[in-house]
Amino acid sequence: MEKAAVVIGLQWGDEGKGKIVDNLTEDFDVVVRFQGGNNAGHTVVANGKKIILHQVPSGILHKGKKCIIGNGVVIDPDVLLEEVTMLKENGFDVEPANFMVSNRAHVIMPYHKALDRAREESLGEKKIGTTCRGIGPCYSDKSARMGIRVAELLTPADAEGILQQNLREKNVLLRELYNKEGFSEQEMRDFLKRHAEWMRQYAVDCTEEISGLIKEGKKVLFEGAQGFMLDIDHGTYPFVTSSNTISGAVNTGTGIPASNMRIIGVVKAYTTRVGKGVFPTELNDETGALLREHGREFGATTGRPRRTGWLDIPLLRRAVHINNVSEIALTKVDVLSGIREIKICTDYVFNGEKGIPANPNNMNGVEPVYETLEGWSEDISNARSYGELPENARRYIKRIEELLKVRILTVSVGPSREQIIRLDE
Repeated sequence: MEKAAVVIGLQWGDEGKGKIVDNLTEDFDVVVRFQGGNNAGHTVVANGKKIILHQVPSGILHKGKKCIIGNGVVIDPDVLLEEVTMLKENGFDVEPANFMVSNRAHVIMPYHKALDRAREESLGEKKIGTTCRGIGPCYSDKSARMGIRVAELLTPADAEGILQQNLREKNVLLRELYNKEGFSEQEMRDFLKRHAEWMRQYAVDCTEEISGLIKEGKKVLFEGAQGFMLDIDHGTYPFVTSSNTISGAVNTGTGIPASNMRIIGVVKAYTTRVGKGVFPTELNDETGALLREHGREFGATTGRPRRTGWLDIPLLRRAVHINNVSEIALTKVDVLSGIREIKICTDYVFNGEKGIPANPNNMNGVEPVYETLEGWSEDISNARSYGELPENARRYIKRIEELLKVRILTVSVGPSREQIIRLDE
């Protein structure tokens, strides 16, 4: 087996990456989160308990595994502390020996969250649909070279000048533009001091740490948040997240090159997305409602109902190409049980021509081209091998392989660890 692998969501997030990482962790020694913030939730059923993780890598649910939050992640200390506390209360080991945070990761400050909410409110019907958790404003400060990293959080004197600069700007925006309350310097100093006390034990140079582990022969699994179609450069802009979600972000988010890694693309057996933005295969009918109900398509972080639709091959082809995907993990196949006819979008038509429009602004005008397959009525949640799946379910899986030209090596038929079928065994 390769020394390193990357798990990437190939749709608009919510593909089930956390479950796949949880399953793969058995074969790896280290799990590293390389981008995103707590605007994504990984839901895993472990030891009979439903655990929702927003920042800690989901490998933490396995005994003896090291978990690292890389420099490409933006960290909300309040949320991270709650998560660490919850894991300890549920009997999971979250000690510094096996859980670490990059000292170069940027910190989500209270004013980031306040700005996020204020901006969304001001946009009204044109709002992006963010989770209002301060992710975008934090990444904006990072790019503007006025962010506060874990390193500065641990050394308040180093954060003083940056903090003053930020508050001068943020308070003007909050008070004058959005008619909201601002923040005092003392409030923010207290915030940094409070979290420095407990976070100090976890802070490391993640690049040095991971490089050292690789040299020792340890196997490393990298996990991202969100999905490919929410990538700030390659996704359905502007309705995207604020970071790069592609496999190449492993390099920028951890300092470890992504070359020669096994790239595992996670694909839900149908398509969902949260918030606004283009969705060519969306179903606003009974079938869409059925997918939402049977798939429990409500955000792990926000509880928001997800929009649902048929599988979108054109965008998946692009995701496979850009991420250099070597294999696919197909999730939630069980949700399609009972649907008489299942459609797959195999292409788009725009102005009489097939393909994805060169101008991304034309995506709203595409017409999906569908291929219809016969569904299956059987409950497949108890299947534990590929041969136990109904013939029509196997035909559906095979057709996805043919269209994407990538092997499907993992099939999920339910939420628990036991409901994953590995096709390479």
